[in-house]
Amino acid sequence: MNASSNPIEISFELAASRCTDLTPLVYQRLFDAHPETQAMFRSQGSELVKGSMLALTIEAILDFACARSGHFRLIACEATSHDGYGTPRELFIAFFAVIRDSLRDLLGEEWSSEIAHAWDQLLADIDAFAGATA
Repeated sequence: MNASSNPIEISFELAASRCTDLTPLVYQRLFDAHPETQAMFRSQGSELVKGSMLALTIEAILDFACARSGHFRLIACEATSHDGYGTPRELFIAFFAVIRDSLRDLLGEEWSSEIAHAWDQLLADIDAFAGATA
């Protein structure tokens, strides 16, 4: 059924089978939960920026959760870059929870306790990892 046994990877595989582009779902949730973030994106070309940012974040999440071949380091780099933009670290970390919550809603009944536990652990690990760069 699923090529991977990693619950994080499985959650993205299941989401991909239901939705070709997570970008609108993720950013709508982000803007609803943190309205102040909407002003952080310029109006011209922001859809490309959002899509690219989400794609890079997903790639980093998958590497962080699986092989740790190097792409996960983007998390620490971007945490520091976002500090420079004036983005509070808590808000930077909240983006990962927004992705999780978007996947959870999209998967519905297929959001298993194993996937939920893996995401809880992943978010704690990302928080610790990004916090170490502060």
